Amino acid sequence: MGRKDGAFEQALKDKNIPVLTLDHKWHMLFNNADATTAILKLEDKLNALLKRQGKLNTETKEIRKLKKKLMDEIVPMVDELEQGSDPALDKKIEDHKRLISDCNDKMEQYKEELMELPAQIAEVNYDLMLATMDACYDVLNENTREIEEIGRWISDVRVELKKKIIRKQEKEQKNHELYTYMHAIFGADVINLFDMKYDPETRHPRKADKKPEEKAEKEETD
Repeated sequence: MGRKDGAFEQALKDKNIPVLTLDHKWHMLFNNADATTAILKLEDKLNALLKRQGKLNTETKEIRKLKKKLMDEIVPMVDELEQGSDPALDKKIEDHKRLISDCNDKMEQYKEELMELPAQIAEVNYDLMLATMDACYDVLNENTREIEEIGRWISDVRVELKKKIIRKQEKEQKNHELYTYMHAIFGADVINLFDMKYDPETRHPRKADKKPEEKAEKEETD
C-alpha cells in the first residue's frame, strides 16, 4: 500500500461512504478527471454486485409469492383427499409439496448470499473510494504544478512587458525631441521628407498624404 493510500485510509476511518456508482456526485468527478483502469474495473465489479443483489431480492419476492400460491392451493386439496382416496389428487399434492420444498431451499440459498453481499459491496466500494481519491490526488497535483508554471510565466511576461513599455516610451520621447529640434531648424518641408510613420507631436499614426489629383482639386477650389 502506498503512502497516499495509507493517508486516505486514515482520513476515511469511521466515515459513512455512500455507494459510489449510485452517487451522481461521484460520476460528476470524472467530468474533470479521467477514470483510471483500476477505477473502471472496480466500478464494473461494484455494479455487478449491486445488480446481483437486486436480482436476488426480486427473485426472493417472486419465490415467496409462488410459495404462498402453492400453499393456498394445497390446503383444499389435502381437505379433499381426506374425504377419500384419489391417486391423481395425491400426486398433485406431492408435486406441490416438492415445489414448496424447492422454494424453501432456493430462498434459504438466496438468504445466505444476500447476507454476504452487503459486506462484499462495502469492500469493493471502499477500494473504489481509495482508487478515486488516488486519481483525484494525481490530477490535483498535476494541475497545481501547471498552475505554478503558468503563474511563473505570467510573472515573467509582466516584467518583460513593463520593460517593453518603458523602452517604447523612451523611444517615443527621443523621437519627439528630435522632431521638435529638426522642425525648428529645418522647417516642416524638410521634416516631411523623413516619411515619419507617426506624428511625434501627437504620437499617433500619421494620416496618409492625399493623392496629387486630390490636392489639385483642393487648390482649384481654393
